[in-house]
This record gives sequence, structure tokens and C-alpha cells, in this order.
Amino acid sequence: MADNNPLNTAYNFHESGKVCFRAYRPGDDFYQCLIDAHRDLSDRQSQRLNARLILLLANHIGDLAVLRAAIEAAAADNPGEA
Repeated sequence: MADNNPLNTAYNFHESGKVCFRAYRPGDDFYQCLIDAHRDLSDRQSQRLNARLILLLANHIGDLAVLRAAIEAAAADNPGEA
């Protein structure tokens, strides 16, 4: 985390109450869950799922400074993309 950046971009996947022997496992499980959620959806349905997921997670985070930092980081990773 940068000095004044509230956004945690370090590895942070975990599952409460569960010990993992491979540190990347919770991240892999999340990615698989996300892929499964999109399976067999149209592009429009997939976009709607992403929008709902973003809003649910933003509400869960709740901290506007963290949300602003996340938006800035995501926008910086996609310069000039349409």
C-alpha cells in the first residue's frame, strides 16, 4: 500500500476460518467462481452481472477513499482502451 493510498493491492485472498496450504488457492477459487457465474450468459447478462457485483462489493467496502483509489487504479491500467 502506498503511503497515502488506502487501496490494498497486495495479495489479500483468504477464506475465514480456513487454512490453505497453497497461498494462491483462495484467489484461484474466486476466479473459478467468477468464471462459473458468467458461463452461458449473453454479453448483456455478463455486463449486468459485473455491474451488480461491483455495486455489491463497493457497498461492502463502504470506504469512499478506498473506492476512489480502486477506480483510479483500474482506470490507469486501461489507458486509451475503448
